[in-house]
Amino acid sequence: MQYRHLFFDLDHTLWDFEANAKVTLAALYEDLQLQARGVHDFDLFYKNYLVHNEKLWDRYRKGFIKQDELRVKRMRMSLLDFKIGDDVLAEKMSVQFLELLPTRTILFPHTKEILQYLIDKKYILHLITNGFEAVQHNKLKYSGLTPFFKEVITSESSNSLKPNKEIFEYALNKSGAVIKESIMIGDTVEVDIVGAKNIGMDQVFVNHLQIQTEEKPTYTVHSLKELEDIF
Repeated sequence: MQYRHLFFDLDHTLWDFEANAKVTLAALYEDLQLQARGVHDFDLFYKNYLVHNEKLWDRYRKGFIKQDELRVKRMRMSLLDFKIGDDVLAEKMSVQFLELLPTRTILFPHTKEILQYLIDKKYILHLITNGFEAVQHNKLKYSGLTPFFKEVITSESSNSLKPNKEIFEYALNKSGAVIKESIMIGDTVEVDIVGAKNIGMDQVFVNHLQIQTEEKPTYTVHSLKELEDIF
């Protein structure tokens, strides 16, 4: 068995962030009566939120903004797209979003099936995630994924972020793993794949979205079920 320790990403790899965010934002749209406040098109609001969220996460990973700024600013910018400049509302949405989001349970197809398959084959599973500590642990709890993972390494607990080497070094130390027996499994080339390459760890690119990339991961799959072909 070439690998012993499998390090998974969580959001967009196992836990379907887009689907769970959409359900959560739809609930806020109704509860906070956003249509009456001027958000006339929920689907457009949701699409804009995803764009703002991704750009702000990129800035957060690069150290340009702090966690609290990311959380509120993605709501503020989404509201401003509809000419709503209401910081109190943005703050309220941020708080309620982070309360509700982790309770959502939409996973990518075959998630639990493949994790159980890997456990049965005696692999040791861990998570490396840039998400917030409490939020990520709640996602795992509510979606029933907690028992599958021995170690859960977040950006908060490691004081680093993928793709930086430090978070991978922290993960290896905490799990007692060595690089040659370890592999990173994630959906984001610039974060998961490049980050693992930077430390000399093999990688599996989970390409749910059929993205074209010039990077050459060790392996590429287009569904979690295809991990059976590697492991």
